[in-house]
Amino acid sequence: MSARRPHRRGRGSRYGAFRGGPDPLAARADAASAVDEIGKRILEGQSVRDALRDVLRSGSQGRRGLSQMSNELRKRHKELSKSGRMDGLLSDLREMLDQALDAERRELFPDPSDAARFAEAMLDALPEDVPRAMQDLKNYPWRSDEAREIYRQMEERLRRDVIDQQFAGLSQSVENMSDPATQAAMAEMMNDLNDLLDAHRRGEATDEDYQEFLDKHREFFPNAPETLDEFIDEMARQSAAMQRMLESMTPEQRAELAEAMQQALSDMGLQDQMARLQDNLQALRPEFSRSRGPGLTGENSLGLPDATRALAEMADLEALNSQLGDADAMSDLDQIDAEALERALGRSARDDLEAMQQMQRELETQGFLTGDGDSLRLSPKAIRRIGRTALREVFDQIDAHDRGDHGLHRTGAAGEPTGTQRAWRFGDEESIDVVRTVQNATRRRVATGGGPNLDPEDFEISETETVTRAAVALLVDQSFSMVMNDTWSAAKTMALALHSLTATSYPLDALQVIGFANMARVVDPMDIPDLEASEIQGTNLQHALMLAGRFLDKHPGSQRIVMVVTDGEPTAHLSPDGGWWFDWPPTRETITQTVAQVDAMTKRRVPISWFRLGDEPRLERFLDEMARRNGGKVLATATDRLGDYVISDYVRKRSQLRG
Repeated sequence: MSARRPHRRGRGSRYGAFRGGPDPLAARADAASAVDEIGKRILEGQSVRDALRDVLRSGSQGRRGLSQMSNELRKRHKELSKSGRMDGLLSDLREMLDQALDAERRELFPDPSDAARFAEAMLDALPEDVPRAMQDLKNYPWRSDEAREIYRQMEERLRRDVIDQQFAGLSQSVENMSDPATQAAMAEMMNDLNDLLDAHRRGEATDEDYQEFLDKHREFFPNAPETLDEFIDEMARQSAAMQRMLESMTPEQRAELAEAMQQALSDMGLQDQMARLQDNLQALRPEFSRSRGPGLTGENSLGLPDATRALAEMADLEALNSQLGDADAMSDLDQIDAEALERALGRSARDDLEAMQQMQRELETQGFLTGDGDSLRLSPKAIRRIGRTALREVFDQIDAHDRGDHGLHRTGAAGEPTGTQRAWRFGDEESIDVVRTVQNATRRRVATGGGPNLDPEDFEISETETVTRAAVALLVDQSFSMVMNDTWSAAKTMALALHSLTATSYPLDALQVIGFANMARVVDPMDIPDLEASEIQGTNLQHALMLAGRFLDKHPGSQRIVMVVTDGEPTAHLSPDGGWWFDWPPTRETITQTVAQVDAMTKRRVPISWFRLGDEPRLERFLDEMARRNGGKVLATATDRLGDYVISDYVRKRSQLRG
């Protein structure tokens, strides 16, 4: 049984480093950094759930993740499986028996009597299996003192191993297992234990009953668990490990070991009580008996207690690894038994798990993740953060390629107030909102009792914008070829960056993202992180342009901008019944329907910016013709510079709008 000693109160108090686990005064998990890690994976093309699962699997902020923990569990499991042989007890007893018989034969050899020859014949006729040989020798009149002592040690070893495989370490508190008084005390203990378990099965056992049992039999359980349930768990683990050992043996080994155990229990008068105990454990902890797996295959000889402990730990590792697998599949770390993990891998592993659990909770409590049943979504707060990251990546690309400084350090431009305010940031040039600034300072003084001076966080500014707004339609090819050509993650990054830019720097602009594959659909900005390419064939540019036209028509008087990102020519169009039609190479009908929507944009006086990914000649010819027909332009861009081109084009058009 594992030791659990009570804390003892001393006369004085001593202070030092906290050693009981994670620092209780440590700062909360940095959920924002976790969002950045998740966002990095989202920008690489993963869904929200896959990104979160990947973070939990690989670890976060220097903590071990599920994959490393699982690898460590498997390594420990392999070490245990190679730690020794399951038949170590029988091997040891067989070696001791040979030593005893050799010593006895040496004593008999000089004696010329018939009695000596008869004794030799009896020794030669002993059964091959050790338990039966020991049974036949039980009343043998040993002549050799050495042989007699070895045989006594065999009996003591067998009794101790049989008892310790069920009650780990119990025999250490007993000097002589052959002493009738000791055996009577053990029989009384096991009877009281079974009575306690019977009462527990009926729901009648109390903590006081368990303590009374321990007080009466403390010499057998000096380090007993604190609760009856823990006590039952440990006994059930040992019992299941013994059953696992027997089932992993050959039929001959199994029969020999079972007979040896029964013989030892019978000699101590404990056979009936042990059978009763096994019945109680099976009824109280049936789940332990279901644990089946490989046995031990090492070279070293292990005694019965050591072998069962190794098998019990192997079963714990298998169950724990299964929990890690479930936690990985469900992205739910609360399914992992922290105490079992600590037993298996140490306190640091538990600390890593609890830090990851805290991080997962903080993602929700700090408003970065929202759950709806089985679905998991990023909150607007998290998407804004990821969008800012995407935008920084785009501007970093722009700066790296010397395309001019497109980073925007202020919102709007000198002009009409937008009616919105925000906190002042260093470098802002807009007018300070005096009223709101003073109100902020007053509320802060009332709440904190601070002085009358203004603090930087009190300041707010009034945003300004030119009167004219822009309606921006971003059409993103969502066909499966975007995945095949490894352009999908760049498209998601670009869409998030554009959304972040319009939301922060041009809040009066209206942005609509339209994804198109076999059909087109309007994409809520909050859904962009989870947006995936379609597995259905088709590039329905006709439908996408139709939806874009409807959106632009709702914003008369605004500057209208249409940008199309695609890596393939149109291969699908809407059919008269509302369905869709796909064919490749594209049919004349598909091209005709698509061109009609391009012409509709031309009539609206909306030039289209085409962002061509890849070097497919048919796509190049088609887009060049559409640009000439519509008055727009085609920008051929490498995948890693898609965001650069789209953001630069948008910023340039907004600058022209102000001019």
